Amino acid sequence: MKVWIPHEAGRTLLGEVPAGVGVEVAESTSKLPSNVAGVRFWVPPFLSSGNATALLADLPDLRVVQLLSAGADAWVGRMPDGVALCDARGVHDSGTAEWVVAAILSALRAFPAFALAQSRREWAYDRFCPTDELTGKRVLIVGAGSIGAAVRARLAPFEVTFTMVARTARPAEGVHGVDELPALLPGADVVVLLVPLTEATRGLVDRAFLAAMPDGALLVNAARGPVARTDDLVAELASGRLRAALDVTDPEPLPADHPLWELPDVLLTPHVAGSVRGVLARAYRLVGEQVRRFVAGEPLVNRVVDDY
Repeated sequence: MKVWIPHEAGRTLLGEVPAGVGVEVAESTSKLPSNVAGVRFWVPPFLSSGNATALLADLPDLRVVQLLSAGADAWVGRMPDGVALCDARGVHDSGTAEWVVAAILSALRAFPAFALAQSRREWAYDRFCPTDELTGKRVLIVGAGSIGAAVRARLAPFEVTFTMVARTARPAEGVHGVDELPALLPGADVVVLLVPLTEATRGLVDRAFLAAMPDGALLVNAARGPVARTDDLVAELASGRLRAALDVTDPEPLPADHPLWELPDVLLTPHVAGSVRGVLARAYRLVGEQVRRFVAGEPLVNRVVDDY
C-alpha cells in the first residue's frame, strides 16, 4: 500500500513503517508523486483549504485521511464512504498554548505600542505606563479540550482564576457548558477562544457575546476566524471598549485594506500559533503511529466523529 505525506522530512520522522508500505511525498494536490492506485493512507498538506478535498474523489483505494491540523472543519462532511478522518489533536497543544500566553502578556503589557515606539526611537515610559498586568485576572477559556488544558497549565503560575467552557457541561470536572456563556462573560477579564469550527460554533462570538464582556476585557482568538462574526467584532473594537489578540481572522488571509489592521488595541498575527519548529516531529510521530495501527488492524486515534 502507499502512504502519501506532504514533507520529505516525514520519511525519517515517521519512524519504522511496516513491510509492504511505500511512503511517497505529495507536497501538494497538484503535484502527485505517482499513480493514485494503491494510496490507502493520505496526509494532506498542513492547513489545507477546502480545495484539497477535491482529490478525495480521485483516490479509489483511500481508507484514511490523517490531518496535520487540530481542526478538521475543511474536511468534515466531505469524506467518501469507508474513509476515516483523523485530526492531529495533541500535536499543537504546546505551540498554541505558548502563543496564547505570549499574546495575552503582549496585549496587557502594551508590547505592540512599545515596539512601535522603538521603531521611532522613542522612550515611551510616560506614554504607556503603568501598563495592565496578568496577575489576578479572571480568564475564561472557551474550549476545554487538550489545548485548553495546556493553556490553563501555562497560565496557572500567573495567579489567575479560571473558568472552563466546553460544548456540554462536565460538572464533575468544573467545566461549564457553552449555553452558560451569557452568565459567565461579564465576569471575565480575558476570554480565550479555542473551540473547533463547527456549525454550532460558527458566529459564536457575535454582538451579544461581545456586549456581555466587561469594559477593557481582552478577547483572544486562537480557534478559527469564523468563530467570530467579523462585522460585529470590528464594530465593538472600533469603539475602543474591548481589546483583542487575533491569530485567526475571517477572511483569511486578511486583505491589506481590512479595518482590523488599524483598530486600536488589536494585536494580529497571521495564523502562526501552531507553526513552530517542533511541530513536524510531533506530527509525524502521530502519523507513524497511525500507519502502524492501520496496517495492524488496530483502532485509529483522533477519529473525527460528526464535526469534532
